[in-house]
Amino acid sequence: MRRLLLALAISAAAFADAAPAFAQAWPSKPIKVVVPLTPGSATDVMARIVFDEMSRQVGQPIVIENRPGAGNSIGMNAVAKADPDGYTILANSSSHTVSPAVRATMPLDTANDLSAIIPLGNMPVVILFNPKKGYKQLSDFVNWAKANPGKANYSSAGAGNSSHLNGELFKLAGGFDAVHLPFKGAPEAMTEVIAGRSDFYFSPLVNALPLMKDNQLQALAVSNSSRASALPDLPTVAQAGYPQSEYNFWAGVFVPVKTPAAIKEKLYAEIKKALETPNVRGKLKALGADPFPVTSAQFDAIVKKEIETNSKVAKAANIRVE
Repeated sequence: MRRLLLALAISAAAFADAAPAFAQAWPSKPIKVVVPLTPGSATDVMARIVFDEMSRQVGQPIVIENRPGAGNSIGMNAVAKADPDGYTILANSSSHTVSPAVRATMPLDTANDLSAIIPLGNMPVVILFNPKKGYKQLSDFVNWAKANPGKANYSSAGAGNSSHLNGELFKLAGGFDAVHLPFKGAPEAMTEVIAGRSDFYFSPLVNALPLMKDNQLQALAVSNSSRASALPDLPTVAQAGYPQSEYNFWAGVFVPVKTPAAIKEKLYAEIKKALETPNVRGKLKALGADPFPVTSAQFDAIVKKEIETNSKVAKAANIRVE
């Protein structure tokens, strides 16, 4: 028995020594970052900026792989089921907390299969219209929609996406009805507004800004709880008279829940370091993104709380995606 206990003690000590050594060796090969959205989406752009800088820091290639579809759940599930060794990472938008709230079935338990590491930043979301419609303020559209029942619609970047929830919140707050038009991604959703086939779309600013500058799209408000630093003159939806339609959009990084704590800590430290470089700060600011400085534990708590809150909203609004 003494020999057995001694052997177990030696094994435990060896394992304890091996864990830090394993973390120190990470990363020793290329890292894959799964983005469950289309190329060019706000999260995709932010992830490429940050991980390009991190790649130089750690001396390993970091490859972005876009796997959109099913309200982001295809890419989310791919990472949740991947080896928890720090070489398969998820960069997702705040749709991360929408999909499990609105979808009838999910291939993963979002809150418990993935660990939140760090946010990449907050991104202003604007509600876009075709400028040819002539709306001067948000209430102009709401009044039109109420006066023309059955005619209004809105586009989203996919059923179960954050833009879907945002649209439903606005409908409830405005007291009007509108048909949901889900598309594959942000480019398609915005194209429909430009073409006049869709009445409005909630878009991250990074995707909308070039088209706003070309006067192809018009923003009447931001859905965030505070004004966007990049658009200080644009009111929030609350300031425009629809406080119940507020929605804050973020992008963040996640890993399989069983990833060793030491690797999670090192990943957090490397991403934080990249976010603090003048190069990355400048590029994210140019996109309109604001810093979101929280710890991994704080971010994980925020994610879990948002899933709970969004589930209540989805139930109240009768949002259910099959």
